[in-house]
Amino acid sequence: MESSTVPMVGRAGEQAELAAFVTATAGRALVLRGETGVGKTSLLGHAVALAEREGHAVVRAAGVEAESALPYAGLHQLLHPLLGEVARLDDGTRAAFDAVFGRTEEEPPSVMRLGIAVLGLLSLAAARRPLLVVLDDGQWVDDASADVCGFVGRRLAGSPVRLLIAVRSDTASRFDTAALPERSVAALGTEDAALLLDRRYPRLGRQVRRTVLEQARGNPLALLELPAQLGDRADGRADDRAVDALVGEHGVPLPRRLQQLYGARIAALGERVRAELLLGALDGVATVPTGGPFGARYRMRDADEAVAAGLLDVEPGTGDLTFRHPLVRSGVVRMATADQRRSAHLALALVHREHLERRATHLAAATVDPDEEVAAILEAAAGSATRRGGALTAVAWLTRAAELSEDDSGRSRRLADAAFVAGHAGRLGQAQRLVVSASAPGRAAPPAAVLASAYQAFYQDGEVRSTGRQVTAAIEQLRDAGSGGSDEVLARLVTLLLAISQYAGERPAWERAHALLASLGDRVTGRTRIHGAAWSDVVRHGTGCAAAVERATADLPVLEPWEVTRLAVSAYHLDLLGQYRPHLRRVVDRELETGAVASGMVMLHLIMLDQLAVGEWDSAEATGQRVLDLAEDHGHALFAAQSRAYLAQLAALRGQLARARDLRAEVDAWARPRGVGFLTQLADAAGATAALSAGDHEAAYLYAIGITPPGTFRRYTYQASRTLLDLVEAALHTGRVEQARAHALAARDAGLPELSPRLALVTYGALAMTAESEPEAAEMFARAVAHPDAARFPFELARIRLAHGIRVRHVSGRVTAQHHLVPAAEAFERLGAAGWAERARAELRAAGAVPRASTPRPVPLTWQERRIADLAAGGLTNKEIGTRMHLSPRTVSSHLYRVFPKLGITTRAALRDALSRTEAVAPV
Repeated sequence: MESSTVPMVGRAGEQAELAAFVTATAGRALVLRGETGVGKTSLLGHAVALAEREGHAVVRAAGVEAESALPYAGLHQLLHPLLGEVARLDDGTRAAFDAVFGRTEEEPPSVMRLGIAVLGLLSLAAARRPLLVVLDDGQWVDDASADVCGFVGRRLAGSPVRLLIAVRSDTASRFDTAALPERSVAALGTEDAALLLDRRYPRLGRQVRRTVLEQARGNPLALLELPAQLGDRADGRADDRAVDALVGEHGVPLPRRLQQLYGARIAALGERVRAELLLGALDGVATVPTGGPFGARYRMRDADEAVAAGLLDVEPGTGDLTFRHPLVRSGVVRMATADQRRSAHLALALVHREHLERRATHLAAATVDPDEEVAAILEAAAGSATRRGGALTAVAWLTRAAELSEDDSGRSRRLADAAFVAGHAGRLGQAQRLVVSASAPGRAAPPAAVLASAYQAFYQDGEVRSTGRQVTAAIEQLRDAGSGGSDEVLARLVTLLLAISQYAGERPAWERAHALLASLGDRVTGRTRIHGAAWSDVVRHGTGCAAAVERATADLPVLEPWEVTRLAVSAYHLDLLGQYRPHLRRVVDRELETGAVASGMVMLHLIMLDQLAVGEWDSAEATGQRVLDLAEDHGHALFAAQSRAYLAQLAALRGQLARARDLRAEVDAWARPRGVGFLTQLADAAGATAALSAGDHEAAYLYAIGITPPGTFRRYTYQASRTLLDLVEAALHTGRVEQARAHALAARDAGLPELSPRLALVTYGALAMTAESEPEAAEMFARAVAHPDAARFPFELARIRLAHGIRVRHVSGRVTAQHHLVPAAEAFERLGAAGWAERARAELRAAGAVPRASTPRPVPLTWQERRIADLAAGGLTNKEIGTRMHLSPRTVSSHLYRVFPKLGITTRAALRDALSRTEAVAPV
């Protein structure tokens, strides 16, 4: 950092780029990256001066290390001068800011929604004159704020807003992967370094000058500060011992030497001034915002001695004292004793007593001995952070709360809670270490530790048998002990048991779980009872659940992320998920970054399932691949297998039979030995769909009756009702008319039409397919297509139209049949359901109509897809392609399976011809 009183030297290239940046007609972002003291802040100041001369508005902020764990603290500081404009925004945008900055209890929005809101606010603020937003020390900005800044920075084109950010090159930050344009700020060249030194110290002796230039190595801050370390003699010569000391530290990193230089000045200050500086250093000093959810920073006062020593600057507009450089701030903290730091933190906790998260931060550092009151405050702050998308911060606070607990039970409970949150945040290794810490040697693990340990074993390894026994025993232990401070652990154990039972997918597990729930009486919440009914056996326990789920969703904004996903799972089983998908989208990206990544993956699974249901199959494939990649990255083998099962079903629907069979086999091989019935049912359902798509109705029937026998819906079998049409259609096509009819009647008698809109549609469709008279068939078909939600399920509706059209052709003639067959064929074409589309076209031809030629719209390949396709067409294996492109064979295979439908082919052998037809289409 160069002094503001010294003209900038040797920065012609940087100044020219900043001038072009500030005066450009279009908005953009730029990151300045360089080592400590290289002059980034001076360049920011130069840009600000240019902007002000051009008549631009300027907003400045700086990252603060003390706030780097507080979600959205950086964003609040950055936007604070503009928050007066929020009232002019629409209700939805205002709600996003109100949720983030603590004005309401609404759940904070996703990065995308909040980023759009920030873009709207910046554009509004820049309506009268262009706006320059400057962020210094970006490496200290909290992750949530940095993600929003990155989102905004990538979307400023066409706006009158510029975003300029400075970050240290030697400190990792979120901006390292923000994909924003960058300018590297290097050290000064030899001539420029000498010029800067001579301007600031014109009377410096030759020996000192040579030593400083050699040691500073072109770093402007070092050039301006090192001479003071070498003495201040009238003849311009240096103290020999100081020179020897400086030269002797040649191997010490320059930032550390500069910190030591500042340390000498700090040590010379009076005790009262050092204490004042320590308060400012630990709280981040006062820059811009006051009030709000994070409170005002501490304002240093009566520190003229530090100003005179060159350690503090005075802000011209406000008179606030600020540290001249972050190294001064870190030096103040480093030189203070442990007792001094604790006293300062305690004083700051009192300053921020109205602001939970900042108060918790200081109390955590101020407290040494166990203190239950402080532990409770940290626990409350962890809950607040979790709801705001800061699960990783919550883990740290819960761990510290455990250390400060006054008894073993509190310590174990909080450590286990930290492990539970860490598991949801995708930190399974950290969760395991916390579980070990929560269990006292030689004693049975407390229920809270069982919760965290079982959670990890279940989601990481798919272990349903042993975890079910462990969780059941822990629930019984809490039940027998009676209520008393453990209801939250009990509720989480019960929910985990329900999840384990759901994935086990077998009657004995669910009957034990329901019996245990009944024994708990009023200690089981209404929401948990909804989960137990909807997740287990919707055919027998789903009556009335839909209304209860809709009532419970009124609490979505204040629920923890894992509670949101559990309620959404219930909505999925009741085919109500579509109305909650926007909420899941708002929170999923936030949770995948610093929050509950496991909940984020569940949300992505649910989003994919809804995309499948409504016919958004391209989006569903992208979502499925995304969650598969996340699950593999975070070691969630259960979620990875589940993602493959859903992708297998999608491939089967599209007629990608080889891929469907490969994925189905992989899921089955992983899940069946572990007893994960939920996934083996999914695998069988994908097998049935693939067989139907291929016209192999015998194989489809065998897969379908493996899930449930005809004429009944096997208890606690998730796919039993969902494969209703598969079993009926396969039975009819293989001459098993009685079995098909029995199954359709069983659906009617079980009350499936009252449980969900989708089940109503497929039940009436099955009754129409198996009707014993034409009036009955017409009535049931009319009920199906007239259902108010029928259009929400285009694939099932098209199957019902196709089956009815075939029946009508045989009974009422070809012309009447066309009224049903044409919309069925068009729907299958739109969806990309290749096997069914071909069948519908064949039926249209049989009905005397000429089906419209199938002309699939060419979908451009990405550059990577095109390259992989070219190599595959040239005869290379997946392994050989992966070696060339630095990809795994599995990734190559996934890309090829996405390429085939884009090119309108189903085999590798057809690649060369398909690519030759698309030569005119440039890859994107």
